[in-house]
Amino acid sequence: MSRYLFLVLGLAISVANASAPSPSKTIEPDQHDLAYSLGASLGERLRQEVPDLQIQALIDGLKQAYQGKPLALDNARIEQILAQHEAQSEADAQAPLSEKALAAEQQFLTQEKTMKGVRELADGILLTELTPGTGPTPKANGQVQVKYVGRLPDGTVFDKSTQPQWFRLDSVISGWSSALQQMPVGAKWRLVIPSAQAYGADGAGELIPPYTPLVFEIELLDTRS
Repeated sequence: MSRYLFLVLGLAISVANASAPSPSKTIEPDQHDLAYSLGASLGERLRQEVPDLQIQALIDGLKQAYQGKPLALDNARIEQILAQHEAQSEADAQAPLSEKALAAEQQFLTQEKTMKGVRELADGILLTELTPGTGPTPKANGQVQVKYVGRLPDGTVFDKSTQPQWFRLDSVISGWSSALQQMPVGAKWRLVIPSAQAYGADGAGELIPPYTPLVFEIELLDTRS
């Protein structure tokens, strides 16, 4: 509880200080005006952050804590409630970003489906055959030797092999695993992988934002069990 109150009151004091006159012209406020100013700044912030807040309960909690009186809720319950409120606030703040990212992904995939030579696999992956292959196809628990380039929808390269590399199909993103099991050795494919088959809502660090479809050019050189 104390961390939350100090944060909000600290912000309120910062707002007051930001608009204060220079030291040479400072006029010391009386205690009433100081208290009222802190209350007004705190109230403005809470009105924006928690518009349905019960004011009387806020006053009771503030008064009891300030005067050192017994609180109606124990500290563990207060910490739990504030943690839940903070988590919900963060989730609400992220929701518009998620909706925007999902809309952008859908628009990108829809546009890609109209490209010449594109066909859609059962899991939503879009495939364009650049070079046909005639060799065997990998097994679900097998290994593949590939050369590849990975791009974001805007064309930014986020990963690229400098030489052929071996991967186990059970250790790569699901989009790779499912697509490469249908790819014959010797083929080169362009794959557009939906975020649900890649890194989904989590993304991958700073390289790949959440809900980002990925574009790969993959050349399958060899496979083994």
